[in-house]
Amino acid sequence: MLKKRIVICLDVKDGRTTKGVKFKGNVDIGDPVEMAAEYYRQGVDELVFYDIMASADGRGPILDLISRVASQVFIPFCVGGGIGTLEDIRSTILAGAEKVSLNSQAVKNPDLIRQGARVFGNQCIVLGMDAQRDAAMPSGYRVYINGGRTATELDAREWAMGAVELGAGEIVLNSIDADGTRAGYEIELTRMISQAVSVPVVASGGGGTPAHLSQVLQEGQADAALIASMVHSGEYTVGSIKAELAKAGVPVR
Repeated sequence: MLKKRIVICLDVKDGRTTKGVKFKGNVDIGDPVEMAAEYYRQGVDELVFYDIMASADGRGPILDLISRVASQVFIPFCVGGGIGTLEDIRSTILAGAEKVSLNSQAVKNPDLIRQGARVFGNQCIVLGMDAQRDAAMPSGYRVYINGGRTATELDAREWAMGAVELGAGEIVLNSIDADGTRAGYEIELTRMISQAVSVPVVASGGGGTPAHLSQVLQEGQADAALIASMVHSGEYTVGSIKAELAKAGVPVR
């Protein structure tokens, strides 16, 4: 049985790690370089770095900060935010990222997924998807872009399947409804997308206790769980979460 991964997300705004609830009320919680080093020391499996304002501000990734974070971690490192061209993908990978997450830019230009996968390999191209409950959509969930601020006409399940067809090798699936609430992941959404695609799905949004991770990794059929608040607060360490998951029968690294 494949072991499940724990992924920590650093949302970055103006060069600092930030945290909000449902994409609002963000507060500064520290230096992303120092935080990355600490989580690597704790034994996290992967790290995700999101520049949450890049697309909204119409700029590319902050390469110097990415390379400083990459210098501290020797695990898979994924970067998202403002990556809109093949050149952006190339420069982000050269700065030290193993993968790039395409979210708003992939919706605006789906061919970027295909081009990126062709040039750099499917394993380098991650679809970042922010979805919110919406009864008007076939799957019950609508895709949002620009840091959850702009609604699209895309159905979450259809977009996930389309992106994988274009070449995305992984999906980081974030529930806007659950984001930052620490009340548990959106199990229904996660299971639906996990069953619809053939690539790994990383559940994001709502992780507050190890039991929440256990539930989304088992019932939600996610391949990995992304966390932020529960470790940023100091309430849990990567080690304590993995110990709880192992006790619950979840295979972890």
